[in-house]
Order: sequence, then structure tokens, then C-alpha cells
Amino acid sequence: MNVPPLPSIMVEPAVRAALLEDLGRAGDLTTDAIVPAGARTRTVLRARQPGVVAGLDFALAAFRLIDPAIVVEVARPDGARLAPGDVIATIAGPARGILTAERTALNFLGHLSGIASATRGVVDAIAGHKAQIVCTRKTLPGLRIAQKYAIRVGGGSNHRFGLDDAVLIKDNHVAIAGGVVEAVTRARAGVGHMVKIELEVDTLDQLRAALDLRVDAVLLDNMGPALLTEAVAMVAGRAITEASGGITPATAPAVAASGVDLISIGWLTHSVRVLDIGLDHEA
Repeated sequence: MNVPPLPSIMVEPAVRAALLEDLGRAGDLTTDAIVPAGARTRTVLRARQPGVVAGLDFALAAFRLIDPAIVVEVARPDGARLAPGDVIATIAGPARGILTAERTALNFLGHLSGIASATRGVVDAIAGHKAQIVCTRKTLPGLRIAQKYAIRVGGGSNHRFGLDDAVLIKDNHVAIAGGVVEAVTRARAGVGHMVKIELEVDTLDQLRAALDLRVDAVLLDNMGPALLTEAVAMVAGRAITEASGGITPATAPAVAASGVDLISIGWLTHSVRVLDIGLDHEA
């Protein structure tokens, strides 16, 4: 995927915080005690399993922030598909800096590549259907920008970045407002004309009410493929349709076949497995 890189001003704060957390109050005791100050080394970031690269700028920022003298040569940029053994980048220069930054760099690269790889797997699973795979706000605190970037690298799209992006009326909002009509009416009166309104529905009766209220999108929550197909037919293009609720790579094709516009998946960010990537010493 040709996804524009994030500006460094969006990357560095997260990397700085991670490095400071790791360095603590006294720095890298192990490396500083064992590795001579003038030692140099050449290492490679190498894939140990198939996947998709994402987060390389976060990883490389860790090395550069620790020691600007470290030189990086990228072999496979974000979005590249990986096979086991593929070299992602070469990292050369002061050995102390490389070893000190290693874990922080790998934490970012492995986690974000895991997200991109899992996203790509679901995107490939629904190939041929119009549905887009989108993420949610179920992200790790402080890493939302990075995780949502990795979703895009994997071929997915982003849902809301935060509560200020759009209105998403869920069951608790409806319950406290006293009903769907009250909730939508208050939302429409309380936001500007550029803000879209999405309503979560669990049944076709709720969907019918949502369409009468002319919301911009409907979140079809925990509906099976047959019910989703009915819901999409009922909507008939009058609103964006989004399917959500426990969707996996195995179940995504049937969900996509219903004709929904979006499939939102929370586990892509909140509990995805890292992609196994290592830093191997070469010289």
C-alpha cells in the first residue's frame, strides 16, 4: 500500500516516551558496562515470519534518537510483504547506541507490523467484495496514531480517531436519552453541519427507525450474514452500512458478501499478535 509516512513530529513523541521508560534513571547498565565506547557494529532487521512491514519510521527513530551517528539503509519499506529471512533494513554505527535502542525499535516494529499483517489477511480474505476493513477506538493508550497508521499500511481504513471526529450513538446513549428519536435529535442539534451521525442498531425495527431519522451511517451490531443481507437491502443506499461484532478472517467473507460498506474489527489493534522480527548482528 502506498500510504504517506507520518510526519516526524507525530512519530518522535511516542518513541521518546518509550526510550525514556526503558532507560529509566541510569541508562543502559548492561551495554555501557560491556561494550567499549568506540565499538562499532553492523546489524540487520530481519523478518522471522511472513507478514507486512509497518512502523519502520518508529523503529528507526529509536536508533537515531539514541545516537544520530547510526546509519540506516532501508531494504523493504512500510507496506512491503515479507518472507522469513527477508532483510528489512541495515543498521550500522556505534554499537552502544544500536544495542540500547534495539528493544524499543523492535517493540514498535513488531507490534505495528503485526497489525498491518493481520489487516492485510482480512483484506485479502474479502477480496472481490466492496466492503472496506476499518479499525475502531479500541487502541492502546498513547499509540492510536501509530496503530491506525498500521491499519492503513495493511490495506484497511480508519474509523474515528477520537470522540471529536463524528457522532456514534450507541445503546447506552439511547438508553440515557430516552429513545432513538431523542438521541438523534439532540445529536443533530448539538453538532455542526459537517459532522456525520452514525447510529448503532441491533434489529431491523431499530434500523427502520434509523432510516426514518436519516442518519448518515448505521452500525449493524452482531448481526449474522443473513440478517445483514436483509439490512443492506432495507437501507438501499440511503446510509453507509457498517457490520461489527466478533468478526474474524474466517467469518469476514460471509459478512462482506452481505453487501455492507464497512466491516469494523477491534482486535486488529487491541489484541493482535506481534510479527516476529529480530535484530541480527553481522559484523
